[in-house]
Amino acid sequence: MSEMAQTWRREARGALVIARKNALLYYLKPPVLIFGVLFPVFFFLAFKMGRPIAAENIVPGMVAMALWFTASAIGPLVTPWERRARTYERLISSPVSLRAILAGDVVSGLVFGACLSVIPIVLGLTLTDAQVTSALLLVGGIVLGALSFASLGVLLAAPPASSPSNIMLLSNLVRLPFLFVSGIFLPIAQMPPWARWVSPISPLSYAGDLIRVGFGQRAYFPVWLSLLMLAAFTAALFWGACRFHARWRAKGL
Repeated sequence: MSEMAQTWRREARGALVIARKNALLYYLKPPVLIFGVLFPVFFFLAFKMGRPIAAENIVPGMVAMALWFTASAIGPLVTPWERRARTYERLISSPVSLRAILAGDVVSGLVFGACLSVIPIVLGLTLTDAQVTSALLLVGGIVLGALSFASLGVLLAAPPASSPSNIMLLSNLVRLPFLFVSGIFLPIAQMPPWARWVSPISPLSYAGDLIRVGFGQRAYFPVWLSLLMLAAFTAALFWGACRFHARWRAKGL
């Protein structure tokens, strides 16, 4: 086995160990459940109440929004907790690269978001007339969307704050505007012209489109473009996360 292959194997093993540690320690903490689960539920209920929208038509948006908040919540919560407990320095000094540590956080967000997105899917299929017409695109939208959302969360956790509230404030300043221009509450085609120009910079726009297609609804973007853009967002956001985390570590923070 070549040296590069051994390095990648070692880093992959380290990332999985980090992801397992996050799952055991943080998944059931109240802030994770509040920001990742209850937040999107109340948001969507507030939007739905009093509006003449068929119940099955809100299921894809509910799935996309649940995925958006859950997958992107792990990084902004876990990293400040690690810094406050002084375990972040222990991780950095361990024989695991910073890239593997951040990849573990991304995998944690992927698993957390993908698993919890099953709940609105099951509820939607059980309680409404919604039907899955393309399981492949639905799964692809969930997995690629969760990867890009989790990478965004890890990037937002880069500032050296030891309080989760500080990072969550920054996180919501980014996540909420992206949410409102992504076509979750109002189809992109019906948005004002300025919103249609801004919508493509949100990864949620593409994940939501794929999830809608999975439920048999019409997409705004071509499927191939949504898949390509989610992969590009994941790569760019993870690269940015590695760069900014390394910069703060170089400053001793």
